[in-house]
Amino acid sequence: MPKLRLLVAFAALILLVPQTASPQDDRSETYRQLKLFGDVFERVRADYVEEVSDEELIQSAVRGMLASLDPHSSYMDAKSFGDMQVQTKGEFGGLGIEVTMETGLVKVVSPIDDTPAFRAGIQAGDLISHLDGEPVLGLTLSQAVEKMRGLVNTDIKMTIRRGEQEPFDVTITRAVIKIRSVRSRAEGNVGYLRVTAFNEQTDIGLEKAFGKLKEEIGDKLVGYVLDLRNNPGGLLDQAIAVSDAFLHQGEIVSTRGRHPDNAQRFNARQGDLADGLPVVVLINGGSASASEIVAGALQDHRRAIVMGTDSFGKGSVQTIIPLTGHGAMRLTTARYYTPSGGSIQAKGIEPDIVVEQAKIEALDSAKRRSEADLRGALENKGGTDDGSELEAMPAGPQDNDTPQDFQLARALDLLQGLALFNQRAVN
Repeated sequence: MPKLRLLVAFAALILLVPQTASPQDDRSETYRQLKLFGDVFERVRADYVEEVSDEELIQSAVRGMLASLDPHSSYMDAKSFGDMQVQTKGEFGGLGIEVTMETGLVKVVSPIDDTPAFRAGIQAGDLISHLDGEPVLGLTLSQAVEKMRGLVNTDIKMTIRRGEQEPFDVTITRAVIKIRSVRSRAEGNVGYLRVTAFNEQTDIGLEKAFGKLKEEIGDKLVGYVLDLRNNPGGLLDQAIAVSDAFLHQGEIVSTRGRHPDNAQRFNARQGDLADGLPVVVLINGGSASASEIVAGALQDHRRAIVMGTDSFGKGSVQTIIPLTGHGAMRLTTARYYTPSGGSIQAKGIEPDIVVEQAKIEALDSAKRRSEADLRGALENKGGTDDGSELEAMPAGPQDNDTPQDFQLARALDLLQGLALFNQRAVN
């Protein structure tokens, strides 16, 4: 009888997941498969070397079922579900990285600005192979994330694989991660808007940032840079709101699931907070999901020039389905499509202008060649100033210099060029 109850319970669990069965399914085959589960379940309960609770076994089975679908479907127990709800509000505990799974390892989608992981130098594309010396291989994404979370001010050691480098260890102290999702500053006569995530506060933060920049720069404002680099995404409604801030009308994004009648389209409303000024959107391989929706919408409507490198390519919709008393499941239910009808999934957004990130440095005097270095160069016999009163100029970057952001510099150059062109056209 207990076995029958377990089978019925698991069958009910299966039925909670939409779209797992169709009218054409062979019911008898379904129940044969459920019997297989019941047989394995009973054998583990009876013969496994250590006692395991029924709850652990059921939850592990559900985790495995969802994890086998795609990298973004997962089961969240009550604690994980609570953590996720806190995260979407803009504050959570942990290291400050967005991750996915790749070849059995944890892959960093992007570090979040001003978090322990960001300050420790973790980069988009890094693979995490060990956590506190324990291999990640064999863990689900949820299990790995759970290990990375912990009490504030406690340390975790991560083994990182980065490109062709030898694996190396990084120790990071956990902290409460408070995300201010929108930052802004004036770059001369250009407004710089940095969106680090799409949480419940993003649209409010963006509106405030626009007001601040318009007040600070005034009539000299010539355009905006919207920086979505290393932005892992977030809430769909916030991606729509950010896109809407730059668009007067037209489709922003559509979602299409398994059934055609479940398709949804989201359109812009009247009003452009940027007042029609030119916009450059910066993206890179760490720009995912909601970031790609915004970049794709502004690109397709020719409202912005997208610059940088190809984005991550996460074009799927996850629906959070609460399971009463048992947390929730995150289930992939649809794909995103840009206004032109293109799918983002596994492709990403291709920039209009490809600009790789680079570091600009002044050349060291020892490496710099000049006319005087050439064989047979004529001597300088003219003039009266021998330069004896001049101080030597610094040959390279000084200690207080900061590396230049090459991609941002190119975006600013482009906006300045457009402003100059428009000014000359008017004159």
